[in-house]
Amino acid sequence: MRYICVHGHFYQPPRENPSLEAVELQDSAYPYHDWNERITAECYAPNAASRVLDGENRIVKLVNNYSQISFNFGPTLLSWLKSEAPKVYEAILEADRISLERFAGHGSAIAQGYNHMILPLANRRDKVTQVVWGILDFESRFGRKPEGMWLPETAVDTETLEVLAGHGIKFTILAPRQAKRVRALNKTHWEDVTASRIDPSHPYLAELPSKKKINLFFYDGPISQAVAFEGLLNDGKRFAERLLSGFSDSRQGAQLVHIATDGESYGHHHHYGEMALSYALEYIEQSKLAKLTNYGEFLEKNPPKYRVEIIDNSSWSCVHGIERWRSDCGCNSGGHPWNQQWRAPLRAALDWLRDRLVPLFEQEGSQLLKDPWQARNDYIRVILDRSEESRTLFFADHCTHPLNEEEQVRALRLLEMQRHALLMYTSCGWFFDEISGLETVQVIHYAGRALQLAQQCCSANLESEFLQQLSKAKSNLPEHGDAARIYEKWVKPGLVDIDRVAGHYAVSSLFENYGDSTRIYCYEVERDNYSVEAEGKMRLATGSARLRSEITQEAADLAFAVLHLGDHNITAGVKPKNSAGNGAFHNKLVSAFSQADTTEVIRLLDQAFGQKTFNLRLLFRDEQRKITNSILNDSLSSAGAVYRTIFESHGALIRFLTAISVPVPRALMAAAEIALNNELKERFHAPDLDVESIHGLLKEAAASKIQLDEPTLEYTVRRRLEADANDFAMDPGVPALLDRLRRSLDLLPTLPFNVTIWEVQNICYGPIVKMFEEGQAETGENGSRQHLENLSSLAAQLQIRTPQPELQFQS
Repeated sequence: MRYICVHGHFYQPPRENPSLEAVELQDSAYPYHDWNERITAECYAPNAASRVLDGENRIVKLVNNYSQISFNFGPTLLSWLKSEAPKVYEAILEADRISLERFAGHGSAIAQGYNHMILPLANRRDKVTQVVWGILDFESRFGRKPEGMWLPETAVDTETLEVLAGHGIKFTILAPRQAKRVRALNKTHWEDVTASRIDPSHPYLAELPSKKKINLFFYDGPISQAVAFEGLLNDGKRFAERLLSGFSDSRQGAQLVHIATDGESYGHHHHYGEMALSYALEYIEQSKLAKLTNYGEFLEKNPPKYRVEIIDNSSWSCVHGIERWRSDCGCNSGGHPWNQQWRAPLRAALDWLRDRLVPLFEQEGSQLLKDPWQARNDYIRVILDRSEESRTLFFADHCTHPLNEEEQVRALRLLEMQRHALLMYTSCGWFFDEISGLETVQVIHYAGRALQLAQQCCSANLESEFLQQLSKAKSNLPEHGDAARIYEKWVKPGLVDIDRVAGHYAVSSLFENYGDSTRIYCYEVERDNYSVEAEGKMRLATGSARLRSEITQEAADLAFAVLHLGDHNITAGVKPKNSAGNGAFHNKLVSAFSQADTTEVIRLLDQAFGQKTFNLRLLFRDEQRKITNSILNDSLSSAGAVYRTIFESHGALIRFLTAISVPVPRALMAAAEIALNNELKERFHAPDLDVESIHGLLKEAAASKIQLDEPTLEYTVRRRLEADANDFAMDPGVPALLDRLRRSLDLLPTLPFNVTIWEVQNICYGPIVKMFEEGQAETGENGSRQHLENLSSLAAQLQIRTPQPELQFQS
């Protein structure tokens, strides 16, 4: 009669460029490409293959934590995981399938309001779209209808519950302070339970003004708080004991101890938190101290016996209700003597924009769509599947008449305008301290994209009035001024049109070997012709291509030319393909270039393209960095050789000065650091590890107190190990592959920094266990028992316990 349920709310603020539908390079996440990738490595992936250890800290088994807990993933995060971390994405879906079997047909995944909008602050129409999109996104991924839905920040009002109940959602999860009063179903007396006094051990029934009903679970506040903020995940057994402390002998009947926290607590906020979770659940289950469950299963077995009324406009992360997302209430992330007076005018500006877009959408949309708002609700089908077949089916259902190509583009722009008008309300934009923060700038980016689409499809220029609204939202930092200046500084330069994509393609074509068909983020490029002329270091490329947006289906046939004078000096131009005089222009350009008349080439480019010119500064961030690195390679190689020569010439002096505690001149130390780190990276990249050479370099670094670039070196070693592990896993019976991996692993204890071998363990665990179970390890490739011994040694290096008779769980 004792049940435990752990709920994880897995979510990341959206980070994509709204014009490109992709997350660009984020240097702050180094050595990862972006923060999504980094948090996936620290949290989402580890929870898909968490370790349960024995008394000797060896891996007993790998556990998919998601299959044992209740969870929700933000739809926008799942979309990113599907394309960028497909193994993790599939593990999440598989976990839900496993939980269906484990928990009597009730899957552990629940849906979420689509883009983490604070629903009580939304109008009814936007509430409906957020819920509908959340449900349909869930169904498309998990293949079933959701029983529950997570409300962003658990922010709730009665109207939100009405929308949930009206769309078939059976339950949601709230914080204990969001309950107002309760009464038994068979009684009339209400009991005040404000100030978190509600009993969280069973579900409650909320009867709504419309007579619809929805079940509510109120999580255990103190235990959830301890997980998130009090270090409870530092010890798996203590975590288990704290969960068990939630039961009370004074209660009668079935009891549910359940907690809810950000899922990122398990690995990102608290390193190895996923292992504490695995250990706690394993300990509880094997010791038969309670039964693991999820909300759907518990609700079926234990229907509500009490009614509840909620506190409207309340949430789990603002003690003032929902003020954190509309006023300077005092809730913030701390650390700065700043105010949040910008929150109210920012929301007012976005409300102004939303309300101005409504009549545009209705007037223009009604010419193309039977019911524009119903079409918006159903547009999630197209967002999830951008194929021509999907669009055709959508238009067949919603259009007033068969649309020609131009009308289809207009309809898609209108619907995308509305999508971004929803995305601009993502809650993270108000959560933190300063309006110039990444999350707030992101929601202004969405507003900028909505403005751009309004201009494209409706010829509505709302930008200047919107900037007047934004100017009322003041930054705490004088250099940023207000939100209008932030828009001009960061948002407007980030807006992308099809000409800019063509300019990007033209410049990058000098450094990328594009085929006739390629993809630039969400744009398809079909090249008609292309030629490159070279004179010494200079190159001139000309060509033409058809570009089409996968999102709005807008297309353009464009001609381009790009001149590279060497290093970072690149100029490109773009214009319509069928412009008059294109052929003559091309001949003149090539003629001037072949005569090394650079001045004439630049004059012709300026004359032909006018304002439609592009350079390296305007490239999208990833390709810009890639090209910059390519340009820098020769210079860095030359500089690296110089630094190495300096270090070799003065290494003995540096060691001597260090030994007698005399400060080493900064110029010499800088040369030493660059040279030695470069040398180590080269050694770690080498096909065959020269262990003796690596040890010599490390000894030299220690003797001279040279600072190592540990993040880069760790990442380099880790990637090398993962490559060796993949080779071994492909054919674990080949001794050479096993020996190569073992030699690489032998290096780790000698390094002055820790290397994460989590993925190496994941890769090798299955093949090692399988070989032992099937007896293949005894023979190996050559029938040698030596292979078995080497395999056992590899398992020891990776701290993997090889199969043996079942042992009782070690507490």
